[in-house]
Amino acid sequence: MGARGGMAGREKAGQMKPKASPQEKGRTNLLQHMLSRRAPTAKEDTKLLLHRLVFLAKISPELADKQDLAGYWHRLFLSLQRYYQGEGVTGLLLLYPTYVVHTLEASSEVLYSILRDLRDMQPQQHRALVLEPKILVLSHNIPSRLFQHWSYKVLAVPSRHLGYDTSREEPVETITGECLAMLLKLGMHLLKYPKSPPNLPDAVLEEVPNLIIPQDTICHLLECRELLSPAQFLQAYDSPLNVVMDSGHVFGSDNPYAV
Repeated sequence: MGARGGMAGREKAGQMKPKASPQEKGRTNLLQHMLSRRAPTAKEDTKLLLHRLVFLAKISPELADKQDLAGYWHRLFLSLQRYYQGEGVTGLLLLYPTYVVHTLEASSEVLYSILRDLRDMQPQQHRALVLEPKILVLSHNIPSRLFQHWSYKVLAVPSRHLGYDTSREEPVETITGECLAMLLKLGMHLLKYPKSPPNLPDAVLEEVPNLIIPQDTICHLLECRELLSPAQFLQAYDSPLNVVMDSGHVFGSDNPYAV
């Protein structure tokens, strides 16, 4: 704005910029054409690629209707799609009595916007829809979308559940790998129902109860220090001292399987 103001001042002072000759205009148009056809930079290319985020969280006890969560995220996705003018978000939101498991596929800029929204929600716990979110996995550069659209389901499972069997002593990366495998298989199952409404019918998931992550496992993972919260992940991502690699490993973190 200052540059434009300065230029306007010089023009008023009689220092008008000479008009470009036809040859200069031709060179300018050629340069603009070449720039428009240039290969995207690494940063731009990353934004155009497809990524997959899975996060877990507790549902706020003050939330009366779990479908309000689905409505909130649906509106957020539409807003992000309009802002970034790209493809929409696909994935699956599973609503348990007290937890959520949310799988999302989108560009990196959209997923990081969703993580920032989760982060900013936490200081306002009296108004937060979900509490204590943790990132299960963030997979970069996935070859294609598994989920054809975004959908959700309020699961008809008991509100009470058994505690996680800590005697199993499985590494966190083993548990997260098993959970991710279940979610991907669930995505494959949903491919059989391409015309399902956003609120999935009961029969769709009743066919595959073995692909629903148990509540005790979710509770255990939310207590694992190895998994990062959105705030911790974004702090590492935004820090100039740390480098987030495509594998999801956060350099500068003591937790190699944190994301």
